[in-house]
Amino acid sequence: MKLEGVYSVLPTPFTASGEVDLESLKRVVDLFVGAGVNGLTALGVTSEVARMNDGERVRVLETVVRHVNGRVRVVAGATADGVRTCIDYTKFALDTGADAVMISPPRSPKLNSDSVVRHFAAVAGAVNIPIVIQDYPPISGFAMEPALLVRIAREVPAANTIKLEDPPTPFKTSRIREAAQGMDIGIFGGLGGVFLLEELMAGATGAMTGFAYPEILVKIVKLFHSGDLDAAAAAFYPFVPLMRFEFQEGLGMSIRKEVLRRRGVMDCADIRLPGAKLDAATTAALDRVLAWTEKQK
Repeated sequence: MKLEGVYSVLPTPFTASGEVDLESLKRVVDLFVGAGVNGLTALGVTSEVARMNDGERVRVLETVVRHVNGRVRVVAGATADGVRTCIDYTKFALDTGADAVMISPPRSPKLNSDSVVRHFAAVAGAVNIPIVIQDYPPISGFAMEPALLVRIAREVPAANTIKLEDPPTPFKTSRIREAAQGMDIGIFGGLGGVFLLEELMAGATGAMTGFAYPEILVKIVKLFHSGDLDAAAAAFYPFVPLMRFEFQEGLGMSIRKEVLRRRGVMDCADIRLPGAKLDAATTAALDRVLAWTEKQK
């Protein structure tokens, strides 16, 4: 299975009382699928998976897979600090009907390259499912060099797709391509799509991120893959202000959920504590950037 194109990372909607809102989740799925994405990613970092218990993880993934009903592929986050737990999450994803899993290196003192490779090899040896390597040091606490990412893909064939979120991502994409000559490795850009065009130019095969206007990402990727770089650039540059604004550290998920609420698919834009809520100044700035965005569409 080759994973490419646009995979939208799903937010997890919550009610005002803090419960998982599965009906809003279904509407988000429909919005993203209707936008033409190639797949969806559930239980990712920006899904607030770290703030969910195992029962909620189960309900969310089961709801996503059932509601997608084969319309697009589904990737499930399965990261865990222990390999046995990671294998359990991966088995659950496979049994539930996910098409692939996304895994970061485990958080562990004195983690090294050999132990990272062994971690991915152990999961692949236990469960027969494609693996997306999530390269996001703020979560894993471990920075993977291009040579290590290529080594994992070479030694663990199931893990031949990378979700690259260690900036500068275009530069790192180029280094991965140089190290992986002759290998068929998929590379997804992330980071809210802020560097999507440059990532594609450097050799990325698509984007896996949670930007609230996935139809824009779909258009950019399709134009680029059609060979029309100028048209892809013209589709990309006008929307960078919103991508940049939505990807603010500490506030990004609140902003993204508010945009999706305004698009009519989420009843409540709340995130779980200790996440921050939007203040009046940020809301006013969002009003302005959304007004600009609507003029560009």
